[in-house]
Amino acid sequence: MKGWKNRIAGMAALLAVPLGAAAADYPEVDLQRAEEINMGRCFLCHGVEGESSTALYPRLAGQHYQYIAKQLADFQSGRRKSDTMVSMVEGLKPEEMLALGVYFEKKPTKARAAADKQLAAVGEFIFHRGNEFSGVAACASCHGERGLGSPQLPRLAGQVRQYTESQLKSFNSRERTNDNAVMHSIASKLTELEVKAVALYISTLD
Repeated sequence: MKGWKNRIAGMAALLAVPLGAAAADYPEVDLQRAEEINMGRCFLCHGVEGESSTALYPRLAGQHYQYIAKQLADFQSGRRKSDTMVSMVEGLKPEEMLALGVYFEKKPTKARAAADKQLAAVGEFIFHRGNEFSGVAACASCHGERGLGSPQLPRLAGQVRQYTESQLKSFNSRERTNDNAVMHSIASKLTELEVKAVALYISTLD
C-alpha cells in the first residue's frame, strides 16, 4: 500500500501544472522512450499517430497529456477497470506515463465529416445547449465550446464516435469506474438517440 501511495504522490507532482500554462509549455520528458513504448504496446490499438486503429479504441492524438497520464495511472492502480489496459500499463513508471501523454498530445488531429448531418445537428444542440426538459447539461459547459477540454477534463473533439458512445453508456451503467460522479448524472439522462447524436457531433470537431 505504501508503494502505491508513493507512486500516486509522484504522479500528482508530475501533473502539477498551472491551469493558465500555455499549451506549448510541456514538461521535460523522454519522447524517445515514449515512442518505444508506443511501438511496443500502444500502436496496435491506438495507431502509430494516436489516431486509433479501429472504432473500438479512443484517439489519443491531441489529448491533454495530464489527462492521458492520469488515466494510465488509474488503470495501473485499478481505479479504472480494463482487462486490456491492465497488461499495457504494467511496469510503467510515472515519468513514462507523463512522457506518453506529451507524445500523444503533440500528434496532429484531423476533422471528420458527419455521414448523417441531421443526427449531427441534434448532437450539436445537446452539446451546446443540453436538454432543459430532461436536465441534461450542455457538454460545452465543461469541455468547452470546441470540445477541447482542459488538463483536468478530456478533449472530446475528434474522438471516435463509437468510443464516445461506449463511454457514455459505461458512465450510465457505472461500468466506468473512475471520473464517474459527474458523468453518471449526465449520461443517465441521455436517450439512445442523444448518445448517438452527441457522439457523432463530437467526432466532427477539431
